[in-house]
Amino acid sequence: MISGLIRNLRTVAATALCLTAASTAHADTYPSRNITLVLPFAAGSGTDTTTRLISQHLSQALGVPIVIENKAGANGMLAATYVAKAAPDGYTLLVTTNTTHSANPYLLKSLTYDPVKDFTPIARTGDLPFMLVINPEVPAKTVGELVAYGKANPGKLSYASGSSAAIVSGATFAHNAGLDLLHVPYKSSPPALNDVMGGRVSMMFVDILTGLPHVNGNALRALAVTTKNRTPLVPHLPSMQEAGVPDFDITSWQGYFGPAGMPKEIVTRVNTEIRKIIENPEIKAKLATLGMDAFSGTPEQLGTFVNEQLVLWEKLIANAKIEKQ
Repeated sequence: MISGLIRNLRTVAATALCLTAASTAHADTYPSRNITLVLPFAAGSGTDTTTRLISQHLSQALGVPIVIENKAGANGMLAATYVAKAAPDGYTLLVTTNTTHSANPYLLKSLTYDPVKDFTPIARTGDLPFMLVINPEVPAKTVGELVAYGKANPGKLSYASGSSAAIVSGATFAHNAGLDLLHVPYKSSPPALNDVMGGRVSMMFVDILTGLPHVNGNALRALAVTTKNRTPLVPHLPSMQEAGVPDFDITSWQGYFGPAGMPKEIVTRVNTEIRKIIENPEIKAKLATLGMDAFSGTPEQLGTFVNEQLVLWEKLIANAKIEKQ
């Protein structure tokens, strides 16, 4: 009986050793084929544009092609669920924002993934501040004038959304300013923005990267940024709080995640290369021109940040009186 127990223990030990060796060998050869970055938003969104820039440098650093796969829909749930169910081998990664990993648990009644348990944090890449833009036909040059117009014309104004930051920003604006605004949801920011420019929707909270070219081309009018203070990315725009809307401080963050259970060696490799890219002054400056405040950190810091953001976004959504859909 004792000899049988010893044989079993030896078998378990040998199996564990083989698995460790296999994992180490896999990490040593990683990557050996294409890596797919899955995005929860459509092509042309802020996350898409910045990811394509970063991925060019990441591809060079890792020595393999990187494929961008846009899986917009269900408020990012399609993309997040797809990656959560992928093999944790480092070849299918999610580049996402607070939409899937901060807000969805409090916006959606049914969630097909867990933002903490189903993912391996890899690296944060920065923030994408949002701004309030309106169709130029709306008779308002400031947030104050927009609020006054909305109160004088209840039910006439509407806001589009293509992400959780846009949903929560619009609802927070309506609640904190005491406005009756119609919410018009979209799968992603680009089609939502098209309808604002076309006059079918009055306004939208959109990331600076996506909205600024249209503001510069006079197709949209920008009124304020959603961060607590002004951002150096568009220093001429006041914050919503500065413009007279109290208790307003919302921004979108961006980060890289893999499925749960990724080998630590692979996580460290990808994190190291991403941090080198983000900390490169030229790339950081280029991202700034695109409307992104770029910075990074360790996988552990991203994991802690996600837990903190879940608490923050639960409060933001509760304060804005947003009901789960």
